[in-house]
Amino acid sequence: MTVNISGFNYNKDADGIVTVTMDMAGPVNAMTDEYREGMEALLNQLESEENLAGVVLASAKDVFFAGGDLNDLANAEPGNEEYYLNELEKVKAHFRRLEKLPAPVVAAINGAALGGGWELSLGCNYRIALNDPKIQLGLPEVSLGLLPGAGGIVRTVNLLGVQNALPYVMEGKQVNPAKALKAGLVNELVESREELVTRAKAWIQENKDNEDAGKQPWDRKGHKIPGGSSNDPHVAQMLVMAPAMLRMNTKGLLPAPERILDVAVEAGRLTFDAALKVESSAFVSLVMSPVAKNMINTFFFQMNQVNGGASRPKDIARSKVKKVGILGAGVMGQGIALVSAMNGIKVVLKDLSQEAADKGKAYSDKVLSKKIKKGRMTEEEKESILSLIKATDNNEDLQGCDFIIEAVFEDINLKKKIIAETEPFLAENGTFGSNTSSLPIGRMAEVSLKPENFIGIHFFSPVDRMPLVEIICGDQTSPETLAKAFDYAQQIKKTPIVASDSYGFFTSRTFGSYLDEGMHLLKEGFHPVALDNLAQSIGMALGPLAIFDEVSLHSSINAAKSATELGLLDSISDGSLARGVIETMVNDKGRGGRHHGGGFYQYNEDGSKEIWSGLFDLYYNEEVDISKEDVRDRLLFRQVIEALKGLEEGVVHSVADANIGTIMGIGAPAWTGGYVQFVNTYGLQKFVLRCNELADKYGERFKAPAIAIEKAEKNELFV
Repeated sequence: MTVNISGFNYNKDADGIVTVTMDMAGPVNAMTDEYREGMEALLNQLESEENLAGVVLASAKDVFFAGGDLNDLANAEPGNEEYYLNELEKVKAHFRRLEKLPAPVVAAINGAALGGGWELSLGCNYRIALNDPKIQLGLPEVSLGLLPGAGGIVRTVNLLGVQNALPYVMEGKQVNPAKALKAGLVNELVESREELVTRAKAWIQENKDNEDAGKQPWDRKGHKIPGGSSNDPHVAQMLVMAPAMLRMNTKGLLPAPERILDVAVEAGRLTFDAALKVESSAFVSLVMSPVAKNMINTFFFQMNQVNGGASRPKDIARSKVKKVGILGAGVMGQGIALVSAMNGIKVVLKDLSQEAADKGKAYSDKVLSKKIKKGRMTEEEKESILSLIKATDNNEDLQGCDFIIEAVFEDINLKKKIIAETEPFLAENGTFGSNTSSLPIGRMAEVSLKPENFIGIHFFSPVDRMPLVEIICGDQTSPETLAKAFDYAQQIKKTPIVASDSYGFFTSRTFGSYLDEGMHLLKEGFHPVALDNLAQSIGMALGPLAIFDEVSLHSSINAAKSATELGLLDSISDGSLARGVIETMVNDKGRGGRHHGGGFYQYNEDGSKEIWSGLFDLYYNEEVDISKEDVRDRLLFRQVIEALKGLEEGVVHSVADANIGTIMGIGAPAWTGGYVQFVNTYGLQKFVLRCNELADKYGERFKAPAIAIEKAEKNELFV
């Protein structure tokens, strides 16, 4: 028997088992209007079925189910809480009706089930998944500033226990089917798509006399939460510590993890249906928050825009790099070699000596060996990757590379020398890239035989962990070369943004303003310990003093020398104050940074560190009175203003590239959604006003950029 329901193919066989195959309009199954209307009709039909033996929920798409409508959530405005609460309750009522049908419901999971898709799976009595390591299952809502609101927290707590549930609901942990089976999230695996529905039907037949097969654990008499309720002493002891540990990580800037913890605790204490109500209320409160709007906009919509190739030249065929040459086997070069080889590309890792090249390759061995220890890789896989890397000191080995990337020190004369020596070994029409964080691409392309094939490709350290690549076009770089560099970045699973050629490009220029403002505050006499602490309180990973120490104060002096030689010193902004502080530290005090025996900090043998005591004598003035709010805003607004200037001047090509670049490249606090998106939810008029206040008190560098004033006057957002 078949029944026509929009978005759901309904078929009942002779054994009384109904197979429901989700096949909604569009590329994936999702919680659209079609789904909501169809689910209501589906449940009405199932509840009216006579002799219903079971239900198999399957998918006609490659993805099992994709989840909620983020467009709708991104447009939520305070005052509409009741509407969103009612809509959520309808979804949850459907799941509740599904799991209370008088026959077992089996989810036949053929592809990814994330967010609402996984919550739908949890609403089934039994879950069978295809054993494909590429399939991801889980609840990633926290990464968008939200919580799993369609029963995800409550069901996971009741299924796994409070403590075991937290990584999945509070951290957004995603797992493949094999790991989900081990964790108890799925019940069974099959090895082929064809087996899914067949095995689901067989399980229903095998359990036709098992009364509990059609009941969820939490609906069975005497159900107890695994590991104990939230009131059990050992669980309660863990929960006492959890908020403080969470606050250490989020600095109180990310409300979603805190609300998730609250709901998980309540789910471990209240009845199932009462906990669902608490979850709904918490979800709606987060939907209305500016943090959620920022994170949804950037981490979902703009990330899809960037990865979808919005900044890639159109109408140029996609390409793949087969053999890449990497010049310089230091920190950057060895990382580029590793990520290239891990994605199946032949690598020639070249340095001045065979010993240096071998040392660079050894880094890959070290990283891959750690993966083996953690069970993420086999010895055979490691050896296969290492076999792709040829360490050498001979330029001849570069012959035939379709892409060569120089990754040597930030010295333009050295880079030019190496470019001239190695470019002739490129394959015909090959691409030459410079991994530079600031040096003008056009200047380096002056020695290139084919400047149209020359491009900047700025990686971030450590390369194997940092997800971003900033691609920089010189004035002669061709669209075809940009497309090739873009494709290579995606080939090695990096997110590429595109910038125009200027000193510091986009990311380094923006991040430099943060470090510069730190030096201003230090020189003004602000307490150095409070300075770095307040920087972290806005969500920065490290304070400016700590960062200078890590990258080396000597590097800053060398960068200034290089900029002077190029005639570009202070071409973006006046950095004389910061240079003065750095020169005092290095030249007068012999404090070059962490790897030079200490800089702004002093480092102890036990691994601890504290601010160097001499810094107080040099700069601290206890009479200086700068409010904490002003310090936080100065450190944040300097970066936001610089990002807006980069957008205004066309240094960065889109709002999406600007936001993704600041988040993934220079560690902009996640709650901002990136520095341009931050202005949208802060409010354009309010932002301009605050800039003016800071400019009046602390200097013209805080003056609002023209692009922000224009948007404020037109009452427009940055999109």
